[in-house]
Amino acid sequence: MPPILNGKRIILGVSGGIACYKSVMLASRLTQANAQVDVIMTEAATKFVAPVTFQAITQRAVSTDTFESWTDTGRLRSGHITLAHAADLFIVAPATAQTLARLALGMGDELLSLTALSYKGPMLIAPAMETNMWGHPATQQHVETLRSWGVDFVGPASGRLASGEHGAGRMVEPDEIFEHACRVLGRGGPLTGVRVVITAGGTREPIDPVRFMGNHSTGKMGVALARAARDLGAETVLIHAPLSVTPPGGVTLVPIRTAQQMHDAVMEHLPTTDVLIGSAAVADYRPIHSEEKKIKKLPGQQTIILERTPDILKAVGERRHDDPLHPRLVVGFAAETDDLEENALGKLERKNMDMIVLNDVTAPDSGFAVDTNRVIIFERDGNREDWPLMSKEEVAQAILQRVAARLGRQNWARR
Repeated sequence: MPPILNGKRIILGVSGGIACYKSVMLASRLTQANAQVDVIMTEAATKFVAPVTFQAITQRAVSTDTFESWTDTGRLRSGHITLAHAADLFIVAPATAQTLARLALGMGDELLSLTALSYKGPMLIAPAMETNMWGHPATQQHVETLRSWGVDFVGPASGRLASGEHGAGRMVEPDEIFEHACRVLGRGGPLTGVRVVITAGGTREPIDPVRFMGNHSTGKMGVALARAARDLGAETVLIHAPLSVTPPGGVTLVPIRTAQQMHDAVMEHLPTTDVLIGSAAVADYRPIHSEEKKIKKLPGQQTIILERTPDILKAVGERRHDDPLHPRLVVGFAAETDDLEENALGKLERKNMDMIVLNDVTAPDSGFAVDTNRVIIFERDGNREDWPLMSKEEVAQAILQRVAARLGRQNWARR
């Protein structure tokens, strides 16, 4: 689970809409990430989901009454003040049209809006309502008012609504809200102001319309790196081949398929890139010719002539000789099967990188299609570190912490 949520106090405001059931799942995900979740429900919300449901999930009392009180550091204080002052993040999901109006107009006629008036930290809102209500000028004006105050929004999504109509107004899924909550909490982290571009996944080189040359990469490592960069406050771009895992929210996604497309996307982003992390499994070769029609099964052997694909990190390394600040830091990966250290150190030097992450992909607990990695870190200054077996999420977090340290400042900004 993302460490950004560990120990954080989160208010989850739940207003009255059918999407309340999704908020139960959101409360569960936040709680599993070791956040302390205090749920505030409007009276209308209790008509859809009983407060005891949230209480069972969060193991904390659910607040519904404006006049409830809590004991805080030995003193009896008004409940909404206690919650508001202690919280790190305020999420409203679902946020109905009425709740948006209350928040935008500064009303304090029930516990959710009253607590919001007393709260000064980041707020994330997930709207949910009928499509005409969402599109109404009053609702849109309230949204713009809240945005102007620095409030973040996620959604709404489009699709089938409870009314049976189709359109914008669905609350986004709990996982997406969860990811955006991590993004909001990550602001101000050590990579704030830094633009990190990450490549991920295994490229696919077409043979014909139904076949391709590929590899075993799932993209798990690259996705974990993107999540870790986002959680440290970076402006994160994920240039990815097809993935077997869901990419994180709160990052810019650039989907590609082939090595040439990944090369072109990296070069396009390079002038504004501060840190480049090349974790993708890029094909070294591609068919020199891709058939326009499916190749039929024939007797005997088929011959496919291959040619080299662009070497992305080598091209970046060559450009750095002329512009060493874009990117300022380049991290590569070496997935090797033999002569591990020799191959990794050769790539580090040959491609003008600052750091390379070596892992033995023949090991059963490291490499492709597993959730763990055992890596060795080599740096251009000769530094070497052997890391123990860790989850890919933990490896990603450690790499990004090292990147932040290499940049040398708490809040280094792009020049």
